[in-house]
Amino acid sequence: MRISLSMLFGAAIVAGLAAPTAAFADGDAARGAKVFKKCAACHTATEEKNKVGPHLVGIIDRPMASVEDYKYSNAMIEHAAEQPTWTVEALEAYLHKPKDVVKGTKMAFAGLKKDDEIENVIAYLTDPAAAEK
Repeated sequence: MRISLSMLFGAAIVAGLAAPTAAFADGDAARGAKVFKKCAACHTATEEKNKVGPHLVGIIDRPMASVEDYKYSNAMIEHAAEQPTWTVEALEAYLHKPKDVVKGTKMAFAGLKKDDEIENVIAYLTDPAAAEK
């Protein structure tokens, strides 16, 4: 079987997409757990239990507006039609300014201002158990 350069290039791209991005690869889950305390009144990242907001267990690469038994706003449902998956990039933008990303969201949180806090929260959301190591 002959492998072309374009096939190798395509495989490299797919492998790169499956690898962690720098955003959460560089983040610190333990620091992210501390920042997540700002979110903990409404969300949990360690158990599949909804609070005021939906649980965030397994949010990375999860379909948006998909947690069972949670009533999402119409704005979030409409946004999910445009951006169907919680990618790292989508989560970074949302955590920075939720109301700018999803006009009409019912989430009252203004957002995280510092990029390192966002990276750390994403690291925590990716692997909450890593915060305990």
